[in-house]
Amino acid sequence: MSDFNRRKILKSSAGLAAAASLGVGTAIFSSLANAQTLAFKPEKGAKLRVLRWSRFVQGDIDAYMANVKRFSEATGIEVRVDNEGWEDVRPKAAVAANTGAGPDIILSTNDDANLYPDKLLDVTDLAEYLGKKYGGWYPAGELFMRPDGKKWIGLPLGASGSLIVYRESMVKAAGFDKFPTNNEDFLKLYKALKEKGTPGGMALGNATGDSTWTNWLIWSFGGKLVDKNNKVVLDSPETLKALEYAKELYANFIPGTLSWLDPNNNKAFLDGQISVTNNGISIYYAAKNSPDPKVKEMASDINHAVFPVGPVGVPTESHLFFNQMIMKYTKYPQASKEFLRFMMERPQFDDWLQGAGGYVAQPLKAYEANPIWTSDPKNTPYRDSVKNLRPAGYEGKLGYASAGAAADFIIPNMVAEAASGSKSPKEAAERAQKRAERYYKV
Repeated sequence: MSDFNRRKILKSSAGLAAAASLGVGTAIFSSLANAQTLAFKPEKGAKLRVLRWSRFVQGDIDAYMANVKRFSEATGIEVRVDNEGWEDVRPKAAVAANTGAGPDIILSTNDDANLYPDKLLDVTDLAEYLGKKYGGWYPAGELFMRPDGKKWIGLPLGASGSLIVYRESMVKAAGFDKFPTNNEDFLKLYKALKEKGTPGGMALGNATGDSTWTNWLIWSFGGKLVDKNNKVVLDSPETLKALEYAKELYANFIPGTLSWLDPNNNKAFLDGQISVTNNGISIYYAAKNSPDPKVKEMASDINHAVFPVGPVGVPTESHLFFNQMIMKYTKYPQASKEFLRFMMERPQFDDWLQGAGGYVAQPLKAYEANPIWTSDPKNTPYRDSVKNLRPAGYEGKLGYASAGAAADFIIPNMVAEAASGSKSPKEAAERAQKRAERYYKV
């Protein structure tokens, strides 16, 4: 190739990349890796409606809506955003998929997309473009949104890390200079905290995000929902050991956790009722930004840690994954793709990550460098939530069965039944096994 032609191609590529970052009406992308271009030309008169989960961090929705405004100003496309609770998004998304009417774009949780993959728009071109431009997608994100290893049925948005949130002073008063790193000491801590009158607690209700700790519990003892062949293996010796442990742990919880949904532990922690729980960064964020001086003062005493490693000997992290789905029935598929492209490009995505204060961890490797993860050391543990995420359908393949089992709260219900004593560990495991087998039909 002549120097002239090489300079011409590079100049053209640079111009195309600049155009892509601006979010103009017709987005043209360039990938020097494969010399391809990709264009999304929004349909004439396009209007978009987005349904997404509601905020736990005010900065999340503020930054998101600022980016929506930028998109509308750049393209002239009106965008309506509806915010609903996690528990409400799932049924509304299912109704929309089944009736063929509703929002153009839905931001939901975990592998909900696998409940109705044939109702979703293929976004493989967009996903591949973003992956090549921003260092690649983390494997967990690909598992959720590309279960067949080929077609992308949606885009990963990130994950809210389910980490340990604790009061440093109360943990030290209970006799621990640092947070426990194994299950045995974790239980000892919970017992000591209860004796000190500063108990902990974690959600055992049908909490979309905060009940994910039950996955960690089962996996940490070597239990699993299904094996690699998607055979249900929940009723196992490993699961029974985990459930026996859950009984001991639960005995030291603050009363009421059986009915806790996602907001409950946030409130209990900030009210000073509990000293340790599992949560996203929202508790710390709320404390730092509280108008109440007493709550604001608490922020300096809050810290975060990853879950302990159990007998299985390796980390078994479970976090709340967020997806972005374009419904196939949309009248404006090109406008919808352009919207998601715009929102995932660095100028917008970096601003959103920072606005959310670390509440959502990125799904693309390049965004690890966002300053939100290092500006405050207490944010850093949340940075790798998608990177270290183990899907709820572990260790089988994701699909309708895994999505249905997760949406039906089979694991959290099993742990709640055994922990509370409403059923023996064996009875709880047998019931969960049968419930799961209804989804994983041979």
